[in-house]
Amino acid sequence: MEKAGQKLKQPPLPGGGAKRRTSMFEKENFAQLLKERIRNSSHDVCGTEPMEEESMAEFGKTELFALKAMTKMRYANTYRMEPNNKFQAHLVRKKIQQMLTNRLQEVNYDGATSNFLCTSLSEEIIASVKAMGFDRYKYVVTVLTVEKTGQAINIASRWLWDVARDDWVSAKCEMESFVVLALLVACYFE
Repeated sequence: MEKAGQKLKQPPLPGGGAKRRTSMFEKENFAQLLKERIRNSSHDVCGTEPMEEESMAEFGKTELFALKAMTKMRYANTYRMEPNNKFQAHLVRKKIQQMLTNRLQEVNYDGATSNFLCTSLSEEIIASVKAMGFDRYKYVVTVLTVEKTGQAINIASRWLWDVARDDWVSAKCEMESFVVLALLVACYFE
């Protein structure tokens, strides 16, 4: 039992430290604790919830500026369900076909370099389609090179589809020794 006037000796804190941790319920320590937790977190912080006005009065100008910088921006809904510039498959098909014929006129098939050819063609296709300015679309481009050796080939693709807004375009360029097939899928995102 404790005698009058004597204090009980507290056991040492975990981790061997004798200093007590700051409490999040003490107003003067809240800003410092928030900064430490954000600095020590292992993930990116998008923002914090706005605080009540009476607790904001306790902070200095630098802490308020830091908290305002961390708050998440909120935007009003546009309620748009259709793009301003809708994807036009016939224009894109002509553009891709023209790119394939111009680029592949002087190329001979080589199995070792065909993957670089496919990569560069897909990058060019996606850049030119993005330059056409169809808003609110994401694109997937697949380019396939096949050497002509008398074989048959079947290619199939399956997608979850919004029939009203999503679309696809395919183009084929047949050369003397190989065939190049390009598939572009335009998916609308809201």
